[in-house]
Amino acid sequence: MTRGVVTLSLVTVLAGPLLATTPALAAPERAVAVAPAPQPGGPPGGAPQPTPAVDIFVEVSPSTVQPGYLVGIRASCRDNSVGATVVSDAFGAVGVQPQRGVLTAAPMVRERTRPGNYRVKLECRDGETASTMLQVVKKIPNQPSRGPATGFGGSSGGITGKLLLPGGAALIISGLILAVMAIRRPRAATRR
Repeated sequence: MTRGVVTLSLVTVLAGPLLATTPALAAPERAVAVAPAPQPGGPPGGAPQPTPAVDIFVEVSPSTVQPGYLVGIRASCRDNSVGATVVSDAFGAVGVQPQRGVLTAAPMVRERTRPGNYRVKLECRDGETASTMLQVVKKIPNQPSRGPATGFGGSSGGITGKLLLPGGAALIISGLILAVMAIRRPRAATRR
């Protein structure tokens, strides 16, 4: 017996049950397509073909924002190769443009927008619509941040912080005056 015959017999022993249980792996059969019989009153050529599902949606990110901040819009219509319009009382009407297979835009929420929930509505060119909600929260006033109150330097608060600069300037001026006076004072002659 040769090596090839042994290998072939092992393959037959191991693969035989697999081929017997899976007819698709055995010899392929010819499939004959049978067209469905036309239905009375239906479209010509048989049963109607289902239309592929197209997601029509609009998303905002972040979904909670303060007035004066940008919000990202991501939307989809049946045809994303042309732009569409997104409308909201929070930022007005904005055009969303095709980018990487979806429609996008980044409008700014108006400064005078009051806190509350605002509808964001997508209006596709073919008349389809979708909507979502945007929550606008109270604007937090911008205050310059101070360093930690360590008790020294410009980061300390209160009246002490306001006195440091003038007090330091006064000390420097006093030191300069004393230095000038010391230099101008006549020196006593020393005898040996």
